Amino acid sequence: MAVLIIGGSGFLGTELVRQAVAAGYETVATFASRPGGASGVDWCPLDLRDPARVAGVMADVAPSVVVNASSGGADWAVTADGAVHVALAAAEQGCRLVHVSSDAVFSGARVRYDERCLPDPLTPYGAAKAAGETAVRLLVPGAVVARTSLITGHGRSVHERMVHALADGTRDGVLFTEDIRCPVHVEDLAAALWELALSEAAGVFHLAGPDALSRHELGVLVARREALDGTRLPAGRRAGTSLPGALDVRLDSRATQERLRTRLRDAREFLG
Repeated sequence: MAVLIIGGSGFLGTELVRQAVAAGYETVATFASRPGGASGVDWCPLDLRDPARVAGVMADVAPSVVVNASSGGADWAVTADGAVHVALAAAEQGCRLVHVSSDAVFSGARVRYDERCLPDPLTPYGAAKAAGETAVRLLVPGAVVARTSLITGHGRSVHERMVHALADGTRDGVLFTEDIRCPVHVEDLAAALWELALSEAAGVFHLAGPDALSRHELGVLVARREALDGTRLPAGRRAGTSLPGALDVRLDSRATQERLRTRLRDAREFLG
């Protein structure tokens, strides 16, 4: 089976590639600036802003499954328009599409969000992700839209690297005590995405850990695992700062978890 992983050199993409190669899939992965280091995979440069290039790569690879794990941040041309280009190409090729979205599509007004909740983003990134979701659901009705939360694992995530730098005193900053998410391990997330990809499931799914933690609480767990001094992690409050975005967003993944064999572990377990 041929699979195409868009954004294969990113944090989540790297794990998706690793699991695909281990499963024996014919794997092609795209990158925006530099290829990943995994072997057993064909690396392909791709600018999601170029619809002709997206369509060309999709036609050349002719994958059975496409996973869009790209991360364009608040760049509308990549995150929103790019999702449209991928969805159009997937529809043209008739291949299975899994689109990775984010809890940034929510404002935090209701705190807990299940799969039925409609986006109400506060930030340009959240708005771009919400637009991408809408495009995918309209253009490829049989696609999977998988929202996730704070991705961690193996010490390589942005949050884990920040914890190291704060504990080492090599950077300034604080970990917010009221900025709450549902962390998920990158291995669990990738495995769940492949499980959904190989099923007949369609629609919106939530793939996040079952527990809600503040960024500071998560940082303390990371520090404990890495034998760092957690007391050196500065705590603060985001309320009153100029930083945009929701404070407390808890993805309710229970309905999705009931459909999966893959267990989404809580952070206290995988960091324990």
